[in-house]
Amino acid sequence: MRRLLALLTLWLLAWSAHAAVPFWGARASSPADTPPAMLKPGEWIWGGDDKAMGPMAIIVSLDEQRAYVYRNGILVAVSTVSTGKPGHETPTGVFMILQKDKDHRSSLYNSAPMPYQQRLTWDGVALHAGGLPGYPESHGCVHLPSAFAQKLFDATSLGMTVVVAREGRSPDALVHPTMVSPINPATGAVDADPLLAATQQYRWEPEKSPDGPLSMVLSTADRRLVVMRNGIEIGRSIVQFGAPGPAPGTHAFIVATGGTPGRMPPWLRIGIPGHDADAGQPLTDADMAKVQVPPAFVADLLPLLVPGTVLVKTDEHALPDNTGGHLRVIDADPPTL
Repeated sequence: MRRLLALLTLWLLAWSAHAAVPFWGARASSPADTPPAMLKPGEWIWGGDDKAMGPMAIIVSLDEQRAYVYRNGILVAVSTVSTGKPGHETPTGVFMILQKDKDHRSSLYNSAPMPYQQRLTWDGVALHAGGLPGYPESHGCVHLPSAFAQKLFDATSLGMTVVVAREGRSPDALVHPTMVSPINPATGAVDADPLLAATQQYRWEPEKSPDGPLSMVLSTADRRLVVMRNGIEIGRSIVQFGAPGPAPGTHAFIVATGGTPGRMPPWLRIGIPGHDADAGQPLTDADMAKVQVPPAFVADLLPLLVPGTVLVKTDEHALPDNTGGHLRVIDADPPTL
């Protein structure tokens, strides 16, 4: 009997060890204002997400050891990662999510837990929760913080594009991504639009993506407003800021219902990490007057500003680079159409 109890105890201990799943990384998002380069190993930002906003895509920078998550071409989340160590390097290229398994365990490495697994190749490369020591230490997978991996698992879809980039093998726009995605979300191909010419106030090309939800980024660093539809840039404009200028940091806004046809619709603030108390607060006329956009660009954009359209204002760069002279811009309170 004593021997049987000992064997049963050993079996229970082994079962408990097998069943236990570690928790890796931070349990909550860092503030949305945190520059990605300032994230410590295991830290992450999740600004919010809604599948109705448009297609999602992910860029993993092996050099930065970070993953960038875009919805409709706009950065909505970023996380520190740990990728393949020497001899087990994570492959670069364009992949798609082939399989999702919330409770996956490795068939190659002693049933090691791989929670929230999202398979990129059939020979073992995947996104999943795992160790995050601050350097590449996996056997080829992309390790994510546990809480971030769960949010990402819930947000993604099978067939979604994931690009893995490395210096010397990938364009710089992929190795060091910005607030605006440089890729076509359907193909993973670099699809960055050229900078505005010195004589251009704006560019408007809605035919590049005729239908679908709209998202926008306003970058105070670049003095640019970028308009995305289905993850494709359809417009870009220079902006100027009236004193004292917009509030610093990262802020998000959404078009609300109501308003007057032919005029700028009402906007509400969205609560994001670090600015949770902003949720539901209206954007005032005084707030809007701080941002000056060419009236012709506003006239083109205005018919597309339907309830649910999202704008992210950031002090980070939205574009890889910016050149061109400063042009005088008239206050963009839109004309009556």
